[in-house]
Parts: sequence; structure tokens; C-alpha cells
Amino acid sequence: MNNQSEIAGWIERVKARGGAPFLLTLLDAFEPLAPALAQGLLVAQPLAYLWRGGDALGELAEMLEAPAGLSELRTLLADDGAE
Repeated sequence: MNNQSEIAGWIERVKARGGAPFLLTLLDAFEPLAPALAQGLLVAQPLAYLWRGGDALGELAEMLEAPAGLSELRTLLADDGAE
């Protein structure tokens, strides 16, 4: 991914609110549907620009479409911040 600032900020906010385990479970449950979900996000992306979230939706769609992107998303959500 070229620019992960948007998605990284979104993931940090989700983790701060304690939603990472829930999203990890959703990723496991809906992994077979990830490419279709990515296409849905790309359709919603123009509307998300009204709330300045279009770039993040685009990045998330790219991650959901690629098998390596899914594992990267899981890693970012599971990471406890200790580096």
C-alpha cells in the first residue's frame, strides 16, 4: 500500500475504542466475501468523500481485495502497539 496514513489512523481509533477483536472476528467470518465487500466500498467511496473518508475507504477496499492485504489488515488490528 502506498499511503497507509488514513487506514492506520482509522485502525488506531478502532483499537482505542476496543473494537479490534470484533473486527478481527468479522474478517474471519466474511473472508470469502471480502472481494465483494471491497467492490461495495468502492461504490460508496464517492459518497464518503463528503465526510473526508473516501481515501480510507479506497485503501480498505484495496486491502480487502488482495489476499496479502487481508493478512496485513489482520496484523494491524492484532498488533498491540509494542514495537
